[in-house]
Amino acid sequence: MNNKVLLENLRCIPDFPKKGINFRDVTTLYKNAECLKIMLDEMYELYKDKGITKIVGIESRGFVMASALAGKLGCGVVLARKPGKLPATVIKESFSKEYGVDTIEMHLDSITPDDVVLIHDDLLATGGTAKAAYDLVQHFHPKKTYMNFIIEITDEGLHGRDLFNDIELTTLMVV
Repeated sequence: MNNKVLLENLRCIPDFPKKGINFRDVTTLYKNAECLKIMLDEMYELYKDKGITKIVGIESRGFVMASALAGKLGCGVVLARKPGKLPATVIKESFSKEYGVDTIEMHLDSITPDDVVLIHDDLLATGGTAKAAYDLVQHFHPKKTYMNFIIEITDEGLHGRDLFNDIELTTLMVV
């Protein structure tokens, strides 16, 4: 999609969080009402006819648009969180990152086999976090699963999309 307004408002911070990484900062998109509306409208158009019943927002920036889109689609929100943040019984998945191992968790009663799930996060780079979220969702055996990201990074030799050949995956921007 690569909307010109979104691209113009996306901040890139070189060498953050470590040297050699160009961090794409979505907070500049969230604080701009026009950008927020563009993102929400584009995501709504992509998913309005898919029968989505739950949107899984990945901690923490994925919570923003997952919640906004859920309100517009009339569906629920499920939080995929870092360990120790959810109060009830959880299911967890660990994954490798470029600088270590991390884990995400979801409540055990989050999703049913009758659900149609959209997994959403702000960014797709290596795909580790998204793959862990996808694997968590598959434990529940939903009817269908989709994935969406605001930004997909491909210009640094990253191929996170390659982890998801059998799923409909959309992004609003590719950089």
